[in-house]
Amino acid sequence: MKRKSFLPLYATNLFGTLNDNFLKTLAGFTVIGWLHDERAKSLAMGAMAGALVLPYILCSPLADRLTAVFAKRRIVRLAKWAELPIMAVAIAGFHLRSPWLVVGAVLLMGLQSSLYSPAKYALIRDIGGEGRISTGMGGMEGVAFLGVLAGTVAAAAVADFESRHPGCRLADWCLAAFAALGLAASYTVTAKEEANRAIHAINPLRYMARAYRMAKRHDGLNAVVFTLSTFWWAAAMLQMGVLVYGKARDGLALSATQTGALLCAAAVGIVAGQVIAGIVDRRRFLLGATLLTGWIASALLAVLFFAPLPPVWFGVVLGVLAFDLGFFKLPLDTEIQKTVKGPRLNTALSYFNQVSFLFMLAASGCYALTSLLFGPKAFLAVLAAAFAAVPVVFVLSCRKPLVFTGRWLFSRRYAVLVEGGEVLEEGKGPYLVLPNHPAMVDPMLVATELWRIPLKPLSDEAFFHSGVVAPRVLKTLGAVAVPDLRKHRTAKGATIAKGLNGIVRDTLETGGSVIFYPSGHIWTEPKEVIATRQLAYNACRELPKGVRVVGVRTSGLWGSIWSRKGRKNSPPFVPTLLKSAFLWLFWAPFVRRRQVTMHIEDLTERVKEWSALTRLEFNARLEAWYNDAPYPPPSP
Repeated sequence: MKRKSFLPLYATNLFGTLNDNFLKTLAGFTVIGWLHDERAKSLAMGAMAGALVLPYILCSPLADRLTAVFAKRRIVRLAKWAELPIMAVAIAGFHLRSPWLVVGAVLLMGLQSSLYSPAKYALIRDIGGEGRISTGMGGMEGVAFLGVLAGTVAAAAVADFESRHPGCRLADWCLAAFAALGLAASYTVTAKEEANRAIHAINPLRYMARAYRMAKRHDGLNAVVFTLSTFWWAAAMLQMGVLVYGKARDGLALSATQTGALLCAAAVGIVAGQVIAGIVDRRRFLLGATLLTGWIASALLAVLFFAPLPPVWFGVVLGVLAFDLGFFKLPLDTEIQKTVKGPRLNTALSYFNQVSFLFMLAASGCYALTSLLFGPKAFLAVLAAAFAAVPVVFVLSCRKPLVFTGRWLFSRRYAVLVEGGEVLEEGKGPYLVLPNHPAMVDPMLVATELWRIPLKPLSDEAFFHSGVVAPRVLKTLGAVAVPDLRKHRTAKGATIAKGLNGIVRDTLETGGSVIFYPSGHIWTEPKEVIATRQLAYNACRELPKGVRVVGVRTSGLWGSIWSRKGRKNSPPFVPTLLKSAFLWLFWAPFVRRRQVTMHIEDLTERVKEWSALTRLEFNARLEAWYNDAPYPPPSP
C-alpha cells in the first residue's frame, strides 16, 4: 500500500500556527498604539495573554469529547471553517479600532485552536502508523515553530508597513489568506482513523483528575506529561526573559529588531533540532538521552548566565541551546503517541494541553517574581537549575529511560556479552524470567540489558526503605516487596510469603512479565544453590497458558566488590554503591572492563517436565542448569 503523506497535515498546522501568531502579535502592536492610559494597556495585554491560554485549560475536555462525536479530519475542517468568521471579527476590530473586539477575536482564535489541537496531533498515528510517529511528530513540531516564527516576523513587518502607508489594509488580506490556505490544506489530509467512542466529563477539574488516573496506568506517562510541560514553562520564561534582557540597558542593550533576531535564532534552532531528532529517534532511543540533553541545556543556560557574552555570541549559544532543546522535547512528544493506543490518545493529548498551558500560565508569575527579586538575567539561573533537576526526576520516574540510562552507566565498567537475547522479544510474552544470583549487582545488569522488556521484579523489602533513590527506582520498576522470613518469623510473614505466588500468577495471567531469583540470595560460594526454596517450583507448577519461562545464567561477577567472595555476609548496599560510584569516576576509565557473560535460554518445556517432580528434584535440575552441570539422575 502506498504510504500516506504528512505534508497536508503539516500545511494545515503551519497556516494555523502562523495565523494564531500573526493575529496575536499584530493585536499586541496595534492595541498598545490605540491606548494611552498605562493601566488600560496593561489590562489589555493581560487579557490578550489570558485569551490564548485559558481556552486550552478550560476547553481541552470538550476537545476530547468532540473526537467521540466527529471524525478527526472533520473536526480539523470544521475548525478551519470557523477560522474565517473569526478573522472577520478581527478585521472588524482593526477597522473600528476597538481593543476589546480584537481581544475577543484572539479569544475566539484560542478557543478554535484548543478544540482541534488533540484531533490534529492524533492524526499523526492515523496517517503514518506506529513506525512513523517520530517523523510525524518532528515535522509537526517543526512547522509549528516555523509558523510561530513566520507569524511573529510577518506581523511586525506588516504593522511597520501599515504605519508608513496609512489606509493600506495588508493585514486584512494576510488574515483572510492564511485562514483560506489552512482551510484548503485541511481538505487534502487523508488518514485511516481509529474510532473513538469514549465519552468523558467536560468539567475541567474532574477531567484532569480522571485523566491523571488514566495516565498512571501507562508506564511513565505522567512523568512524560509533566516533563514536557516543564519544557513549555521554560520556553515561556525564555521568551519573556530574552525580550526584556535583550532590550535592557543593563542587559544586551539591543533594539527591538535585534531582540527579535535573537528570538528568530532560537526558533530556527528548535525547529532544526526537532526535525533532526525526529529522524534520529526512528533509529535510536532518544528518550533515553533525556538526562544528557537536559544537562546540556542546563550547562548552556549557566554559560548564558555567568559569562559576559556580547550579543552575537549570546545569540550563538542561544541557538545551540534551542537545537538541544529540540532533541529534549521531540522524544517526549513521541512517547505520548507510542504509549497510549486507541481512543485514549485523544484524552492523553487533551490532558497534556491542560497541564502544559497551566505551566505556561505559571511561567508568567515565576518570571515576574524572579526578575523583581534578582534582576532581568536571573531567569537564566532558574532555568539552568530546572534543567539540572527535572531530567533526573523524569529518569527516576519512567522505566525505559531509567534502565536505558543504567545500561549506559554499567557499560563503562562491565563488558556484557548477551547470548540468546533473541529469546526475549519486545511486545511478546508474557515472560517468567528466572536468573541466577552471583552478586548484588547482577539484578541491575539483567534489568538494564533487558531494558526493552517491562519485567516486574520481586525485591527484598529492606531496599524499599533504603534512602530516597532506591525506593523511587523500585517503584518505577513496579517491584513487589519480598519479606525476609529470617526477620518475619510470624504467621503474618508466612502469609505474605505464600501470597507471593499469587502475585506472580496474577501478574502473568494479566499479561505482565515477572522476574525473580529462585535462590533468593547471592552466592555464598561460586555456584547457585536454591536448596528448599519453593517460589520457582510453585510458579512453574501453576504456569498460566501462553507464558514462556526464560532462564538467565550470568557469570563473571564472582570476586567483584558486589559479591560475597572473601566475606561472611553480603556487602552493605549503600557503602558499596558509593564505592562503586567513586571507582566508576576515577578508576574504571583506566582499566579493562570486567567481562560478564549473560546466557539466556527458553526453559518453558523443561520446567513443565520438572514441575511434575518433587520440589527438591525441581530445584536440583534448575541448579544444574544455572551451574552448567549435568542434571542429577531422577530419584528412585
